Amino acid sequence: MTRTEPPGGADEPHAGGLAGRLNWLRAGVLGANDGIVSVAAIVVGVAGATTATAPILTAGAAGVVGGAISMALGEYVSVSSQRDSQTALIAKEREELRATPDEELAELAGLYDAKGLTAETARRVAEELTAHDALAAHLEAELGIGEDDVVSPWQAAGASALSFLIGAILPMIAILLPPPDLRVPITFVAVLVALAATGTISATVGGSAKTRSTLRVVVGGAIALAATFLIGRLLGTSGIA
Repeated sequence: MTRTEPPGGADEPHAGGLAGRLNWLRAGVLGANDGIVSVAAIVVGVAGATTATAPILTAGAAGVVGGAISMALGEYVSVSSQRDSQTALIAKEREELRATPDEELAELAGLYDAKGLTAETARRVAEELTAHDALAAHLEAELGIGEDDVVSPWQAAGASALSFLIGAILPMIAILLPPPDLRVPITFVAVLVALAATGTISATVGGSAKTRSTLRVVVGGAIALAATFLIGRLLGTSGIA
């Protein structure tokens, strides 16, 4: 039996899979970028004030733990709100289908009519989709979501924290392993290369322009590192730190 492919080919993104992929991409890339930039900014700032390893390690470790918890908590709260909203919309649509099925069928036909189908075709499409899965048809046509699109806040929080930790490993290694006089320049180079990689990966998966996405991330990271290093150097030379 021959399997029928969706219109447009198997390689083209479609609503359900694309929504899930972009959600995980957002959490993963934001977590990794935040881990790279924020921890690098902390350790570079401290390294600008002192060459002693203990303060750098202490500040970096605190940044790693605090940042991972903060990312997880923020993602959990954000996705929980999104999940609650999606769940409420699905429940509302299910109740409307139970209470007023004829009105809902007419509404669905009207939506397809508004998309350019003739009234007769729109009605037939609405009837066939309703017979197959009324709730799924209305969620897709009215809200652009599916029951399987409801995201898990725990999964999002875990992915965000894990990606932050993975990103934070790089600046910690780059600042601690080299000799004191090379710590800052090596960290700068390592962080900017890593940001270029995450920017490219993000653009590739999301289908956006690679050059613009990569430059945006790299320039932002460079500004953050330069600013914190200068602050640390100023505090160190002034004797405050």
